[in-house]
Amino acid sequence: MADKFTHLLDRLEQFNSNEVVKYESNYLRGTIDAGLKDPVTGSVPFNDTLLLKFHGIYQQDDRDLRAERQHRFLEPNYQFMVRVRIPGGLLTKQQWIGLDDISRKYAERGLRITTRQTIQFHGIRKGNMKKCMQALRNIGLDTIAACGDDSRGVVCGGNPMISAIARKVQEIARHTSQRLIPKTGAYPEIWYEESRPVQPVDAEPMYGPLYLPRKFKVGFVVPPTNDIDVYGQDVGFIAIVQNNKLLGFNLCVGGGMGQIDAREDSYPRLAQEIGFVQTEEATEVAEIIMGIQRDYGDRQDRHQARFKYTLDRLGMPWFLDELQKRRGKPLAAAFPVKFTKNGDDIGWQCGDDGLWQGTLYIESGRVNGALRDQLAALLQQYEGGIRLTTNQNLQLTDIHDYALPHLKIRLEDLGLDTLLKPNLQAAYTISCVALPTCGLAMAEAERYLPEFLPKFNQIKAKYGLEKLPITLRITGCPNGCARPYIAEVALTGRAPGLYNLYLGGSHTGNRMAKLYAKNVNEMKILTILNDLMQRYKLLADSDEKFGDFLVRTTLLDEAAAPVEHA
Repeated sequence: MADKFTHLLDRLEQFNSNEVVKYESNYLRGTIDAGLKDPVTGSVPFNDTLLLKFHGIYQQDDRDLRAERQHRFLEPNYQFMVRVRIPGGLLTKQQWIGLDDISRKYAERGLRITTRQTIQFHGIRKGNMKKCMQALRNIGLDTIAACGDDSRGVVCGGNPMISAIARKVQEIARHTSQRLIPKTGAYPEIWYEESRPVQPVDAEPMYGPLYLPRKFKVGFVVPPTNDIDVYGQDVGFIAIVQNNKLLGFNLCVGGGMGQIDAREDSYPRLAQEIGFVQTEEATEVAEIIMGIQRDYGDRQDRHQARFKYTLDRLGMPWFLDELQKRRGKPLAAAFPVKFTKNGDDIGWQCGDDGLWQGTLYIESGRVNGALRDQLAALLQQYEGGIRLTTNQNLQLTDIHDYALPHLKIRLEDLGLDTLLKPNLQAAYTISCVALPTCGLAMAEAERYLPEFLPKFNQIKAKYGLEKLPITLRITGCPNGCARPYIAEVALTGRAPGLYNLYLGGSHTGNRMAKLYAKNVNEMKILTILNDLMQRYKLLADSDEKFGDFLVRTTLLDEAAAPVEHA
């Protein structure tokens, strides 16, 4: 294996310091175990905070308490966010019950369904970390590679109208996740306290001692709903179905939502469709592409290390040639694809297998307080499955005809039936966690959504647009966790109470939004939206989506789309 990665190791001294930390970590071990046992502090050493991400863990602190604790000469209120690896978002009833139990014992803010179709726990203290990880193992789950410079949790869309096809795609996504996760023994050694011989020569046959330059996101989607925002993935697979048969996947590469506002060479990017691969090839192709990024991604400038920048730096012709060399053959031509939207179908749907699915709207994915108790009570008499979505919702799946009437009664008795028919706009709105725990957040998102959404809806109602779905995303920083740059309307945080306003993404997630106003407060944002919705009411074509209207009438050129400042 040493020969395989010599081209990287020979240049280690030229690389970003994070690369040295990874190399010297003994395959992600570092001093994590010793740091967890240190009773003097609630934190772990800095280098270990970088390594913990590969284990699915972020060290955080409560930023609401920072100033007060600093004034009292106390260390920050350290805590940890733990993100579970749940390929395709599929859970059994017992796994959800187990996750709920873990959240009650060890977390401080319940459970949170993320925009990558998994669960995060916030507010776990250092002394409870191993107990939490072992409890996850006991329900058949782990956190490997849910964060870090590796293949993040693989997401997968769903289409209950073609249930058999959707299940097959889900299974491919699960196999892909399993194939792409790190293989180091550090995870069971640290968290499960298992002792096993370490053979560094084959500890990471795919990743090597430096792992990837940055995170790498893979997603599968089943048209016509682009629920995972496939064009925002590093590698996306679009299922091609003909005559109720899965032929394979259109392959798209180079998506990425993060950016840094202060850098001109920083930008979000849509993935490009480059060809077609057979069903049985998908997992291997994902690994091959990840290997190309491993070998050619920028390891000096960490921000430029994402795959999208590798493609733009080296060029698509180069990449296609390299992919063909490693694959042994060229890609076939892509099939025509049409998406109709990128939100979830809230409410009840029956699949071609006769089984029902009910999608419950979960505001910002947060399951805590009364909602957590209501769901716990529901599952006491529930025998179906559970699926999390990338739009932060929860689906009750695999429900038989005979069980549906009783389930509907239970939902109504528990007050959960309202989640099957939320406000239309709410169903097309997502937000990131942001404050108080995310270290990158510069403004509110999840905590701001309940305040902003009614005002957004009020403007829509003023012009009779209540039945017009508009994709709305709010993030606390420009990093893009809620995929704002492909929304029809998006706010990205710049400072407390100030946001950049992006407009004009497509309703199907295949067009970038444009920056329309910088550093604007709520009053300015609402004024802009009021004016635009008034124009939409007067000038929009029949059935024209809001984003499409903005592109046609407002965002045609720089003169028509001035960047305003507060």
